[in-house]
Amino acid sequence: MTVDRVLTADRFETYGASHQGALLLLLVGVVALVLFGRRHRGSALAERWGRGMAVAVLAVTVPLQVLYFTPDYWDLEKTLPLQLCDLASGVAVYALWTRRRWAAALTYFWGLTLTSQAVLTPDLAADFPDPIFVLFWAMHLLVVWAAVYLVWALGLGPDWRRYRVAVAVTAAWAVTVYVFNVVVGTNYGYLNAKPSAASALDLLGPWPWYVLNEIVVVAAFWALITWPWARRSRRDATIVRQASEHAGSR
Repeated sequence: MTVDRVLTADRFETYGASHQGALLLLLVGVVALVLFGRRHRGSALAERWGRGMAVAVLAVTVPLQVLYFTPDYWDLEKTLPLQLCDLASGVAVYALWTRRRWAAALTYFWGLTLTSQAVLTPDLAADFPDPIFVLFWAMHLLVVWAAVYLVWALGLGPDWRRYRVAVAVTAAWAVTVYVFNVVVGTNYGYLNAKPSAASALDLLGPWPWYVLNEIVVVAAFWALITWPWARRSRRDATIVRQASEHAGSR
């Protein structure tokens, strides 16, 4: 972003009016999607709506990335699509369109934890109605909504195998981006230093301990939000097996 633009643009205020409005919209969307999902799970309408959401995520993600590469917004520290939120938007599109379970699990884990963290404590300078503000919130809200929709509407809850895949993929991303940060002098993923704005990382100690603590906390929380779906999957499999055995013994 150029100096003139920084001086003239409204500055985003964490938990200011625009932030509160975005959070309210997020909550309304989550409730609506859960209710819709419970009513239409497994229907053709749910699948069509999921693909519509995939198009919506793509429609806001691509312009945002293009805008970041224009002279007014270019910043090596922020422009490259290396944040997990950026990857989550692409995976969400693929998951909503194809309903592949590994992609749905990644969207679920990344969307409900890491993307939601960016929603609660955004590292954002521009305020409404700056295009960056609008596209930033549209992308992040849609990714969280996609995570909710994939599980509660399409029934693509994670299991322990997908949990392990998500942990491995995320670890590979962290190592790759950390090395990139060291070589280029950036801080994508806040793997090399904490963000300038207040965040949950402030509770986890100094570098590198906050990175290690974050890994433990995230892995534990992902396990916690995997457990009910894995338990339900085992229960359903047991019911199907018992029904098959009962039918075979008749």
